[in-house]
Amino acid sequence: TMGSISRVNFIYTDLISVLQETKLPVFGTFMDGENIYKIDVPQEGIIVMGNEANGISKAIENTVKNKIAIPRFGELQKTESLNVATATAIILSEFRRKI
Repeated sequence: TMGSISRVNFIYTDLISVLQETKLPVFGTFMDGENIYKIDVPQEGIIVMGNEANGISKAIENTVKNKIAIPRFGELQKTESLNVATATAIILSEFRRKI
């Protein structure tokens, strides 16, 4: 948003190298991931969000150790498909709540 853009630090980097070299747990959002409400959350980590059309690329997927998903509530109990901003807000809120 307009108000937040000046408070957020952006870094352009080779994400694959960073994810391969990090000692932090790496979480990635996938339709077949583990329910975010049933996982243990570490104090620190990296969360990778895929784009709305294609999700996380195969190259990045290979570096993700923890596949997570936002469950859909109701009869089917399958993963919900949300836009990336909404999904990010839900996941960050849940991680923050658990810390």
